Amino acid sequence: MARVDLGGFCLNTQIDGPDNAPWMILSNSLGATTAMWQPQIDALTGNYRVLRYDTRGHGQSDTPRGDWTFDDLCADVIALMDHLGIGTCDFIGLSMGGMTGLGLALSHPDRVTRVICADARADAPPPFRAMWDERIAKVKQGGLSAIVDATLASWFTADWLAHNPQLADGVREMVLSNPAEGYVACCHALKTLDYLRHLDRMTVPVLYVGGDQDKGAAPAVMRDMADRTPGGRYVAIRDAAHVANLNQPETFNAAITEFLSGS
Repeated sequence: MARVDLGGFCLNTQIDGPDNAPWMILSNSLGATTAMWQPQIDALTGNYRVLRYDTRGHGQSDTPRGDWTFDDLCADVIALMDHLGIGTCDFIGLSMGGMTGLGLALSHPDRVTRVICADARADAPPPFRAMWDERIAKVKQGGLSAIVDATLASWFTADWLAHNPQLADGVREMVLSNPAEGYVACCHALKTLDYLRHLDRMTVPVLYVGGDQDKGAAPAVMRDMADRTPGGRYVAIRDAAHVANLNQPETFNAAITEFLSGS
């Protein structure tokens, strides 16, 4: 792992895969770190040089002052690419990371060749914004321990949690490892989400993929996003909730590999 100075703050990064391979960038969900992508690394590094990074305010990345927008989160990715000499990349993001991918594809289509947007939505209607206000209040009062149980319940199916207690404990530790102030600042960014009305001008190929039991980014929501996106596709991951790449890694990997291979 290496921390990259973007001018006033640093982002934590990890690179895997052969030196001469095309680049793939992975962007984590709210409350996660680079560790969330471990089940995808073997599937991707055969064909890609994979850059993982902790989104600002997460993991070992710094937490700049202020409330952020997706313009900030997208600018971080472009700054990382410039620093590392990455001209273009494919991009996979989940939830907040998927939203970041949509923003990059809309604002920097010359830098992103394909996007996989997993378990994400593209707008912030009033109930969505109110949910984040409630989440912010809980975290400010009780830290991430106040929301970690509800987080795991939304990220995974009840069956997965019952049968994978050790893995669930690891995910719990990952969530709790994040700074509360960074989590809150990213919640403010989520309230600014406003990509849905722009999806019809998308020029980058996008695969939308998500758990068929995801309540945070429901299948109907993601199908609508795919329908609005020129050439967009949606794949539902069976028996998965909001973090489909961890809930059903083999099925998730098969879906993204098919898209990336051009099948």
